[in-house]
Amino acid sequence: MPPRLRGRLAVWLLEVRAGVYVGDVGQRVREMLWQQVEGMAEDGNVVMAWATNTESGFDFITYGQNRRQPVDFDGLRLVTFLPESEKNN
Repeated sequence: MPPRLRGRLAVWLLEVRAGVYVGDVGQRVREMLWQQVEGMAEDGNVVMAWATNTESGFDFITYGQNRRQPVDFDGLRLVTFLPESEKNN
C-alpha cells in the first residue's frame, strides 16, 4: 500500500499489525474509507469487513487481485480459492 493510503486509514483506524487496521466506524465513514482505498490502493489488495445484521453477523468487500474470491451462496457470503495459476491473471 502507498504510504499516503496507510496514513489516511490511520486517521480513523488502529494499525494493530503492519497493514492490518481495525476500528469501529459508522457506515458513512466506512464508505468514505472505501473510496480512499479504491482511489489510492494501486496494485494492492484490500479486504474490509464489518458487523451487520446478517446470518453470519458480518459482511465484507474486496479490492484488487487475490486468490480468495467472495461468492454469494444462498445469501451467505463465502470465500472460494482460485487455482494458484489464476491468481495473477
